[in-house]
Amino acid sequence: MTDLSSQKLIVPALGGLYSRATPLFEALLRVAVGLWMVPHGAQKLFGLFGGGGIAGTAGFFSQIGLEPAVPLAVLAGLGEFVGGLLLAIGLFTRPAAVATTIVLAVAVMSVHIGNGFFAQGGGFEYPALWFFASLYFVFRGANQYSVDAKLGRAF
Repeated sequence: MTDLSSQKLIVPALGGLYSRATPLFEALLRVAVGLWMVPHGAQKLFGLFGGGGIAGTAGFFSQIGLEPAVPLAVLAGLGEFVGGLLLAIGLFTRPAAVATTIVLAVAVMSVHIGNGFFAQGGGFEYPALWFFASLYFVFRGANQYSVDAKLGRAF
């Protein structure tokens, strides 16, 4: 949670609202980042939502020079699907965020960076935004609204 006691707020009356709302919205962001990853993993692993499954993903990975393509397709799919689920519920939050962050970094650097910035042209804008959101949870971990907190353990 952000320590507001060291900040001089322009509207001090908002300090209580910020203190109470920050953990809720941080948890909401964690859930959104995790759940947004899951369908991408389902595309890669199971061919759902118009995805190519392992074979189609591996074929695409081979085309762009990511080898060995089949194991990398499985790892990418698991990173998105399982990592996304774990991140969403806040279980093994940091390792799950590491998995999603790595997948997103590879997507940015191997698929999107050459297409410029803007998402409508296939650029890196959208996956990079999700990369930074996921990276936040690598360093922050979960908060009290997580399975990690209920277990009293965190990485």
